[in-house]
Amino acid sequence: MTANGGSSEVAGQLEVWCAGEDWCPVTTTSSLIGKKWHPVILHRLLEHGPSGFNELKDDVDGISSKVLSDSLEDLGEKQLVDREVVSEKPFRVQYSLTLHGESLAPVIYAMRDWGVEHLSEPTDDGPSVA
Repeated sequence: MTANGGSSEVAGQLEVWCAGEDWCPVTTTSSLIGKKWHPVILHRLLEHGPSGFNELKDDVDGISSKVLSDSLEDLGEKQLVDREVVSEKPFRVQYSLTLHGESLAPVIYAMRDWGVEHLSEPTDDGPSVA
């Protein structure tokens, strides 16, 4: 669907939603990656490549198994992460970025770079803007 309500004829584009064209791209992108753990998961998959569930859980410090599972499901529904069963016995799943997920690399790396430039190391009081 396009911003004006019509169908998109461009293959491979994600559905957009908005109330006004001026803010559609930012609003839609933020709806895709705006949840707390989504950018972190995407970053880890960009940095480490395809990963199993436990490997991702280790790479995303502080995330619970349920939240990781729900986040991966959500990212899959949004066509950003692909889930592939690589083994039935023992059951093993591998997660990787789709082409849409990979195309978010400049956004994710810009977030990382901004954090490096503007945030100081966390203290007992929590992170702070430098």
